[in-house]
Amino acid sequence: MPDELMYRIALTQVPMLGDVSIRKLLEHFDSAAAIFRARSWQLEKTAHIGSIKANAIRKFSDFTSIEKEISFLSDYDIQPLWIQDSSYPGRLKHCYDAPAMLYYKGKADLNGHRMVNVIGTRQPSPYGVQVCGQIVNDLCAAGVIIVSGLAYGIDIIAHRAALAAEQPTVGVLAHGLDRIYPSVHQDTAREMALKGGLLTDYRCGTLPDRQNFPRRNRIVAGLCDATIVIESGIKGGSLITAELANGYNRDVFCVPGRINEWHAAGCNSLIQQNKAMLATAASDILDTMGWNKPVNKGIRSLQPSLFTSLSAEEQQIMALFEGKSRLHLEELYIHSKLSGSQVATAVFNLEMQCLIKCLPGQLYEPVS
Repeated sequence: MPDELMYRIALTQVPMLGDVSIRKLLEHFDSAAAIFRARSWQLEKTAHIGSIKANAIRKFSDFTSIEKEISFLSDYDIQPLWIQDSSYPGRLKHCYDAPAMLYYKGKADLNGHRMVNVIGTRQPSPYGVQVCGQIVNDLCAAGVIIVSGLAYGIDIIAHRAALAAEQPTVGVLAHGLDRIYPSVHQDTAREMALKGGLLTDYRCGTLPDRQNFPRRNRIVAGLCDATIVIESGIKGGSLITAELANGYNRDVFCVPGRINEWHAAGCNSLIQQNKAMLATAASDILDTMGWNKPVNKGIRSLQPSLFTSLSAEEQQIMALFEGKSRLHLEELYIHSKLSGSQVATAVFNLEMQCLIKCLPGQLYEPVS
């Protein structure tokens, strides 16, 4: 594994080789090490990544800095999460541009049953501060893990409200884990690392450069079941995250505001364009997401007579829910190894029999 970890990190550092290309390669090669050991023509022919990228892999030689990175991870108890790992966030894995490698320091479950990101302006009004605190507090009471970007304004308010509610919260960073930006949030970040978590796809030494933040936002959006925007101007990172969440087929909620205030312009616009649902309280979000009941720890035991009345395909789909509270539609396709039409038919029939139900974001859960 040490050698494989070195090759995994190295793969993310190859010039011009992005996360989408890495996933293409992993579909055809067993490991990152195998990719580096392959010849250029094999990389081109098998994964169709082009000669420029294939040659860049073959020419990569900066393994000394990779070894230093591995030492840093070990020294500071930072967990590398590779996209093929079972511990990698499942929701994010379903996004086509998910980072191949994540770096995580914390204890919060990145595959928690209920995860929501709360974002907004860096200059909230007193109203926005109050609403954010109340919504986060009520979501935490329902067992929701709060995710945000540790930035000024709504982000840090959301993190601190979750900590005050004694619930884990995860901050997604636009730089390496060897620093905290902004530095005034260091104390909160330390508490989050102990009770929640800090996550990034950037190596140590990476500065919080301007271009990193929009890229960071895809993790914020993809990591969660839903996005909540609390105050935003007509432009900015919050709207980028909301657009990304829509692209990932996730639910987006916005708190409305006065039509003549710049704080409300972005939220009101998203609602007006039907890109977000109006939310005035946590109950609106909990109702829409179907979270107004205790988290289902697993499928109930089916009576043998009922189970045998299901088709072989339906039984196969139901078996996947053993010990699971919910599964994404893509997981049903992958793990059942049935054809697309077989899965679609089986899922439809199981819904009609009230054995499973569909949740936002193409998630399914067994009915209690």
